Amino acid sequence: MTFTSPLAEALAPGLLERFLRYVRIDTQSARERTRSPSTPGQLDLARLLVDELQAIGLDDAALDGNGYVTATLAGTGPVIGLIAHVDTSPDAPGAGVEPLVHRDHPGGPIELPRHGIVVEASAGDIVTSSGDTLLGADDKAGVAETMAAVAHLAAHPELPRPTLRICFTPDEEIGEGATLFDVERFGAVCAYTLDGSDLGELQDETFSAEEVVLTIDGVDAHPGWAKDVLVNATRIAAEVVAALPPELTPERTDGRDGFIHVYELAGGSGRMEVRAIVRDFDDDQLHAHTARLRSTAEEIVARHPGARLDVAVTAQYPNMRRYIDAFPQAVTAAEEAIRAEGIQLIRTPIRGGTDGSRLSAMGLPTPNLFTGGHDYHSPREWASLQEMAAAAAVVVRLAEVWARDGAPPPR
Repeated sequence: MTFTSPLAEALAPGLLERFLRYVRIDTQSARERTRSPSTPGQLDLARLLVDELQAIGLDDAALDGNGYVTATLAGTGPVIGLIAHVDTSPDAPGAGVEPLVHRDHPGGPIELPRHGIVVEASAGDIVTSSGDTLLGADDKAGVAETMAAVAHLAAHPELPRPTLRICFTPDEEIGEGATLFDVERFGAVCAYTLDGSDLGELQDETFSAEEVVLTIDGVDAHPGWAKDVLVNATRIAAEVVAALPPELTPERTDGRDGFIHVYELAGGSGRMEVRAIVRDFDDDQLHAHTARLRSTAEEIVARHPGARLDVAVTAQYPNMRRYIDAFPQAVTAAEEAIRAEGIQLIRTPIRGGTDGSRLSAMGLPTPNLFTGGHDYHSPREWASLQEMAAAAAVVVRLAEVWARDGAPPPR
C-alpha cells in the first residue's frame, strides 16, 4: 500500500516513532475502578504526553488530578476538539508489549514469534505485537496520530487551523473515559475522537448500551448430605445462560443487530453472579433485550424453591446519532477532510461505543475517525503505518476546513 498523499508520507516517520514509544507503556485499565485513572500506568503515558506537547510549543499542556491531559493550539475560528484515549483493553495481556514492524508486507498472514499466532494484515508497513500481548493500537494509534498532526501544525504556523483543544482521556475501555470530562472547560463547539479502525471510516452512530448483573442466591449444603437441601446457584446460572436465545449472541449478529452478551459468571453453589452487556442501535430494542434477559432469569429462578434473584441494570452509554444530527457540520467537515486526502469515505455504525457516545450526550457532538488499527482487544491486533499516516493527514486537513469555514451557527 502506498501513502495516500505526500503529507501523509512526511508525517509517517515521526508518527511511527511516537507510536512505538507509546505502546511500550503498560496502560491497561481495570474494570473494578476505585480511582481515576484506574491504573498507574496510564499516568506514565499521560505525563510523557504533557512533556511532548510542551516541547512542541503547547505551553498550557497539563495533567489534571483525574488523569486527563489537555492542551491548546491557538488558531483562527472556532474551537474544535481532538480526543483519544490512553488506556488499553483489559481483555488481553497488555504488559511488556514488544512492537514489531513488518516493512513492505505484501498482504496476507504474518506469523508472530510467540504462541503461533497468525495475523491477517493488508499490504504495507505493518506493526504487530510479538504475540504475547495486544499491541495497543486501540487507542495509541489515535494518540500518536493526534500528536503527529498537532506537532506538524505547530511547526508550520502558516497552515490554516482553528483553535484546537486536545484531550487524552483515561479509562475509555471500561466505559469511564467521559465520566469526569469537563465539557464546559474544554470549550469546543464539537470534537472528534480518533478511535476507529478501517481507512476512511467516519462514524456518527454507536450502540446504546446497558449492563445487566444477575445475582442468584441458592442454598448451600455439603454435597454428601445435600439431598432436598442444596439449591445450587451454579446450575441455576447455567440454566439461565443456556435458555437465552442463541440468535441474540454477538457471535450470531452483525450489521444493525443488537445482542445480549454474557461475558462473566462468578461465584459458587451458594451464590452466582452473571454479568452481561446488552447492545442495540434502537433504544426500544435495547430495553426489549434487557427485559428478555430479566424475564428469562426470573422464570428459571422461580422453578427452584429457595433460590432468590436480584437484577441490577446500569445504563452505560447512548447512541450518539441523535445528538450529532443536531450539529451536522461536525460530520460534513470530516467528510470533506477525508475526501481531500484522496480517501474513499466509509460510513458505518460502530458496533460498540466511544468516548464520543457520552460526550455527545453531554453537549459536545463528537464523531469518530479511523486510526488504521485492526483486530482490537487481542494479540492479533495490528496497525498499518500508511493508514495511521493517512489519519494524521486527515486531522491536518480537517483543521484547514474549520479555519476556512469559521464558526458554525449556535447549536
